[in-house]
Amino acid sequence: MSEPRTVALVTLGCARNEVDSEELAGRLAADGWRLVDDAEQAEVAVVNTCGFVEAAKKDSVDALLEAADLKSGGRTKAVVAVGCMAERYGRELAEALPEADGVLGFDDYAHISERLRTILAGGVHASHIPQDRRRLLPVTPAERQGAAGVTAVPGHGAPARPDPDLPDPREALATSPADLPAGIAPSSGPRTLRRRLDDSPVAALKLASGCDRRCAFCAIPSFRGSFLSRRPSDVLAEARWLAESGVREVVLVSENNTSYGKDLGDIRLLETLLPEIAAVDGIERVRVSYLQPAELRPSLIEVLATTDGVAPYFDLSFQHSSASVLRRMRRFGDTDRFLELLETVRAKAPLAGARSNFIVGFPGETEEDLAELERFLTGARLDAIGVFGYSDEEGTEAAGYDGKLDPDTIAERLSHITRLAEELTAQRAEERLGERVEVLVERVEADGTAEGRAAHQAPETDGCVLLRPAADGDRPGAPSPELAVGRIVPARVVASEGVDLVAEVLAGQGPDAPRGER
Repeated sequence: MSEPRTVALVTLGCARNEVDSEELAGRLAADGWRLVDDAEQAEVAVVNTCGFVEAAKKDSVDALLEAADLKSGGRTKAVVAVGCMAERYGRELAEALPEADGVLGFDDYAHISERLRTILAGGVHASHIPQDRRRLLPVTPAERQGAAGVTAVPGHGAPARPDPDLPDPREALATSPADLPAGIAPSSGPRTLRRRLDDSPVAALKLASGCDRRCAFCAIPSFRGSFLSRRPSDVLAEARWLAESGVREVVLVSENNTSYGKDLGDIRLLETLLPEIAAVDGIERVRVSYLQPAELRPSLIEVLATTDGVAPYFDLSFQHSSASVLRRMRRFGDTDRFLELLETVRAKAPLAGARSNFIVGFPGETEEDLAELERFLTGARLDAIGVFGYSDEEGTEAAGYDGKLDPDTIAERLSHITRLAEELTAQRAEERLGERVEVLVERVEADGTAEGRAAHQAPETDGCVLLRPAADGDRPGAPSPELAVGRIVPARVVASEGVDLVAEVLAGQGPDAPRGER
């Protein structure tokens, strides 16, 4: 029997891309491919690209070129681009980057194994011609679920119209779990396979794909498509599988989680689903990301702030706080409304975590607009702040706006607001001194120290907690038995280092206690 072909997946961008990579990994493993961590040890390197902003696109091109360099004499025979940048640019990317042996769009995901075999055999798969994916589903959200199978949506299973020259992928995906290779599970009923690419106790779980908002600066809806919710039964099935795989915290992701359920006939479906996910055996914490302030309803705030097992964490996409800038962005709100929203959240959960991203230098932004943003940031007490300088994105409304600021002005404003954000988030971390926090341990060192995250800290984007063993631990310098990866331990914050916290484990209050007794 011949050795299985080897493939490595290199993932750039957001947590949604991470889920997509694990879907590709599941499909490939189910078809007999051997997954390896190091692209240098793989016959084919698949780079899951990001196409959000210029910096992300540059990182994606750099990753493709780095992988292509491996073909000069090593095991690697082919490099293939997938993901948002590949979907957004298709043939244009293939022509501009001949080092890539293939550029595959979302429609190729259901046939990823056949596509890679063709490329490895020296064949050519024509790069797709990009299209506005918003046009592939009905305009009316209520009509989308019935039509969802006609187009490929990563995380939602195979399209209903497979390539006539290839086997119907739905037949392969109908395989019973018992017949699948170890570590692979049907994450969305029988339709979508997923295989984890690491052993982290944290994993992203996709609620939906696409976005119906039309923010003037954002191109994502054009290549990710219209908003489409996954069915609650599929989400719960995947949460259970993740728990069985050792996951203790699930992070719910999509382009806009506050819209979940609107195409299923219930805009408040998330309020019902969250307690069900939190009740899954083995899941200790559920975190919701990507919330739109204009859609954050009181009932959702209540569930996020008060449900046992759900992190009181609010990842709010403010983008700015000047009313005039927000209107030009095709968004809603202003400084006072946003501050009132945060007051409402903290009235329900005083220790809730809150973070956001902001764009400075948007066309037409004045010094007065910038001062308004400063006023908001100063009063908001956010735990984490991301700041980005505006840049034109082709295909967006803002790219055609008048009133563009010169690059030096944007850079100056970016530097100024970034410094302010660093000061304010460090101050917010200091405010947490003395707090009791529940820390999910993610790494343990030989000297007994450990690193993890509290409920107000999301992976990758926010700070972390550096844990010291309990004072009555086994012996100085030895890891405390309760500091094991994947455990949630109670600790007291004793210091801060920028946005990071230092905390001491509370002795005698171990991780095996029920949530409500910790």
